[in-house]
Amino acid sequence: MANAPLVDLVGVGLNATDTVIHVPSFPECGSKTEYDAETILPGGQVATTAVACQTWGLSTRYVGKLGDDDASRLHAREFLRVGTEAHLINVPNAPSARSLILLDKSGERTVLCRRDERMTLQPAELKREWIVNARVLHIDGHDTAAATLAARWAREAGVLVTADLDDTYEGVHELLKNIDFLIVNHDFPFRITGEPNLKSALREMQRRFGSRLTASTLGHDGVLAWDGKQFHYAPAFRVPVVDTTGAGDIFRAGFIYALLQGWPLPRCLDFSCAAAAINCMSEGARGGIHPIDEIGSF
Repeated sequence: MANAPLVDLVGVGLNATDTVIHVPSFPECGSKTEYDAETILPGGQVATTAVACQTWGLSTRYVGKLGDDDASRLHAREFLRVGTEAHLINVPNAPSARSLILLDKSGERTVLCRRDERMTLQPAELKREWIVNARVLHIDGHDTAAATLAARWAREAGVLVTADLDDTYEGVHELLKNIDFLIVNHDFPFRITGEPNLKSALREMQRRFGSRLTASTLGHDGVLAWDGKQFHYAPAFRVPVVDTTGAGDIFRAGFIYALLQGWPLPRCLDFSCAAAAINCMSEGARGGIHPIDEIGSF
């Protein structure tokens, strides 16, 4: 295991290159709409979370798959710039994952995704030493088989596992058994449990899969979490929104940072909401990663 140094966080999951397109309003079907500007920025759920944590002073490692194109070189440069140890598996003659993000005047975004099937991270491409030499493993579950193997290795080694899940991928039930802090989007608890009420669904997820914490992010309504004994609610901060892209990714980064500081859960949730809100005040998934003291004072 000596080949991989101990880091605070290892992330295994999605990266993407975001082309942010500013439009006055979401275009109607069959219409022609002029757009104001476009910007190409690095993004992706787990990649963004890792970069944020590295920016805040944690040591991070990222494992993900890229093509052989300008997008892959953009990601490599960004990881190098912030200091994240990146294990990038490049596929020759394949395009990296891309997202086209339509951003209206309110800051709300609509995402069009394109990901070549060759970008699927395979279990055989993981190295156990990357995973077990960390304090926390963070996954998004998109490449479910690889994420499940990584989570199993982490659990065996006593590494905490956090997750950012937004869909009930095939095989996700096995993955869920190996997650300590299960933070999902608003719809996931209903789809995975069949429960019609959010509180009931969060309790059922915890009962069924044994996570220490189940939580649902609620966009501009904040976050609701169940710790097995009681619910904790943290409202979202009201800010002038420029771009909501990456808000959930930065929320997870904030939670991981706070978790590793040993803060009580209410403070963890408030800090995460603050970090996400500040990020929404700038363009791009990583446009508003502010210093820790600024987030705290905010």
